[in-house]
This record gives sequence, C-alpha cells and structure tokens, in this order.
Amino acid sequence: MKVFLDTERLILRYFTEADVDNLYELDSDAEVMRYINGGQSSDREQIRSLILPGFLKYYDDYQGYGYWAVEEKLSGKFIGWFHFRPPLDGGEDIELGYRLKRALWGKGYATEGAIALIHKGFTELGTERVFAKALAVNSGSIRVMEKAGLKFEKNFIEMKFPGSNKEAVRYALDQKEFN
Repeated sequence: MKVFLDTERLILRYFTEADVDNLYELDSDAEVMRYINGGQSSDREQIRSLILPGFLKYYDDYQGYGYWAVEEKLSGKFIGWFHFRPPLDGGEDIELGYRLKRALWGKGYATEGAIALIHKGFTELGTERVFAKALAVNSGSIRVMEKAGLKFEKNFIEMKFPGSNKEAVRYALDQKEFN
C-alpha cells in the first residue's frame, strides 16, 4: 500500500486496479449517489474500464494531485475517497471533493481528510487556491467545506447535477488566507 497522507484516524492511499470492488460497493448506495447522479449506481464495468483508470492517470499527469482511496486506520477498511486535483474544466484552482460510505457520515472523517489535504496543498504542493462545490441542498457537504475553512464564494447552476434543482454553491480558500 502506497500512502499519500495520513491523519489521526485516516489513511489516504493511492488507488490500485484492485479497488474496483471498493468503488463499486461505495457507488452502489443510492444515498451516497443522491447528489451526484440522482442515486444511480455506477456500473462495475464502467468503474473498471473508465473511472478507475481516470483516477490512476492523475498520478502520472499531476505530481501530488489526484484521487486518494481512504481507509479507516482503526479497521483498515476502505471507507471512500477524496480528490484534490486540477479541475476538469482546466481552471487553475485545485478542486477538493469527497465521497464516503454512508455508515461513516457525521463522524468528522470528511472534514479531517479535507483539512489534511488543504494543509498539504498549501504547505507542500504549492497550491494557491482550493475550491469545492456541491448542490445547495447538500447541507452535509457544505458543512464539511465550512469546517475545513473554505468560504462561500457564489451560487451557480450546475448542469451536470441530476434533476430539476441544479442550484449549487462554490466555496474556496486562498493560500494567503490559510492559517
């Protein structure tokens, strides 16, 4: 296991091709996928042939940035992932994102991982600005952004989100504002 970062309770490690089943299990929970694609499971073959190879490609293309599998230190079990990456739209800011198993929501793991990634970005990777976005109705994700120190930046319409309510929020933090 190649560790990228660890915290008090978490290990953020590099994904491997052996993580197909971990990702499939995570994405099979309709509540986990609710604000991502309306609750639809990801197809195992799509994970194997498209999603996971996309995660792995970041390691070659962007030193220190990408997708990180998360394991709970105490149990050693896969509990989800974080991304800390250049955004897909080609912007210069670094995008923070997270997806954790529902059974672990509300335990502070998303905040703990987000804070650790932001700290590493600003102190070791030369990151100048971090942002995260979520549907405006996703109060749990917004709470994580706020606890991690990101500040509300704007409301916008995110066309990739499912359903008719596409109002989203963007939170951000500049390196010079980081404590």
